[in-house]
Order: sequence, then C-alpha cells, then structure tokens
Amino acid sequence: MSPGLEVVRAGALTTVQDEGRAGWAHLGVPRAGALDGPARRLANRLVGNAPDAAVLETTLTGCAVRVTGTRPVLAVVGGAGCRVTVDGRPAPWGAPVRVPGGAVLEAGPAVHGLRGYLAFAGGLVPEPVLGSRSADLLSGLGPPVLREGDVLPLGRPGGAPCADTVPWPGVPAELVLPLHAGPRDDWFTEAALRTLTTAAYRVSERSNRIGLRMEGPSLARAREGELPSEGMVLGAVQVPPDGLPVVFLNDHPTTGGYPVVGVVAETALAGAAQAVPGTPVRFVRA
Repeated sequence: MSPGLEVVRAGALTTVQDEGRAGWAHLGVPRAGALDGPARRLANRLVGNAPDAAVLETTLTGCAVRVTGTRPVLAVVGGAGCRVTVDGRPAPWGAPVRVPGGAVLEAGPAVHGLRGYLAFAGGLVPEPVLGSRSADLLSGLGPPVLREGDVLPLGRPGGAPCADTVPWPGVPAELVLPLHAGPRDDWFTEAALRTLTTAAYRVSERSNRIGLRMEGPSLARAREGELPSEGMVLGAVQVPPDGLPVVFLNDHPTTGGYPVVGVVAETALAGAAQAVPGTPVRFVRA
C-alpha cells in the first residue's frame, strides 16, 4: 500500500501549498502558493524533494497527520518554531525525521513565528488545478482547507536529502518592508507619503493569506473618488477608505479599485508570512 497522510488534527488553517499557479492573472486567478517560499523550499531540500513539491502550510496552531500504509516516510517540520512529536515522543524541529507507517507526526502550536511547513519525501500529490496543487482561499481553487479525516496522497520519493540539518531564517522582531513608490502615490498628500515611510505600524490580527493589514496612522488622500478596477500584483500596497495600508500576499485579488501607494518587492515578503499580530512594521523607500 502506497503511503499517504490522514489528518488527525487539522489545526486552525492548514492547507496544501506549492509554488503557486503563476500566469493566470489575466483570467482572474490569483497566484496562491506558500507564503514563506524560502521555508517551503528548504523543507523540501531536507527530504530530497524538488523545490516546487507541495507541502502542508500550518497557521499558528500546527497540525497532526498519520502515515497510512506500512512504509516509513521521511518528513521535516520547519518555518515557525514549534514542538514536534512522533507518536507523542519528541522529535527534532527543522531536521529530517523518519515517521513509521501508522505513526502520527504532530507539529504543535507555533512558539516563534506564525506559519509552519511540513514536507514529506515524495511531496503531496493531490490533483493539480491549472498546474498547481496549492489551495487558494480567495477563489476556492485547489485542495480545500484540511479537515480531520482527510487523506492526502504522497508521491514517490526522489533524490537523497541535501543535509541532516541547516540554519533556518529567524522570525523578524520587526518587519522592514522596502517600498517602491507608485503607481497611485499621487492620490495621497505629501504628509501621508511621509507618514507611510516614517511612522511605526503594527501587523493587524485581521491579516490573512490575502493581505497583511496594518494598525497605525491612516493615510490622507489628495484626491477623492474611486478608481476604475485595475490589475494588482503581489506586494502591492493598497489603501482602502479607512486609510490603513494593506500589503497584498499570495491569495490577493488580481484586480482592485483602491489606490496603490507603492509595491513591496516579492523577495521581502517571506518575513510577512511569519509576522504575528502586533509585530512592528516599517516601510522604507527602496
């Protein structure tokens, strides 16, 4: 019997994620994919997978899965720091662990950071949609959010793991986001633009995979009215009527009608995946 995973504890929000389905924005399909791309790729390397293999992405509370079948499965839990156990016995975090057939691998609640990544040798192989196995919370494409009792298939293991242990990036105590100005920065006052790059913001508890929402001073507009809906990119900083910036993340809509005051480079967004509510945020001019 080929090994798979049975969900024993689904956690608050656990999804299947790979690199995402880039190239479909012209049809209104978001990118999706793992929010912390470096953590996903590193977890895959540690179990010998290709970088784009699908993994589990957990949110704050972790999850637990049972290996079906009789063969052991090599797994790693990375991303947000947490307690890891196999059938209740402590196991290493951030390093490969062999999980026997029938055993339960559990990633506990995050103690540092927000999102964990569970990679398994062979990768998760639910049916792809538009070339990706990622769950998209905005459009509903891809596998649904995990529930207890779900069973996920695993692929055949490929290459050998690259190493036993590697250094994992730390969780940011402060999130510094380099900001490229525009394309609608002229819709805001000069004072608002100064505020954006000098004030201290905080991550709001209303943040999710669609956008990183801010708490802090609002940005005053220089122009009133609404824009026609226009294309949005990953990292776009949109400002809704309340004046508080929202940084678009992987499940963001492909169009929007609120002005975009700037864009954060994609390479700077991995830290946003691990920023818990209340984390200080600074926007700095790129």
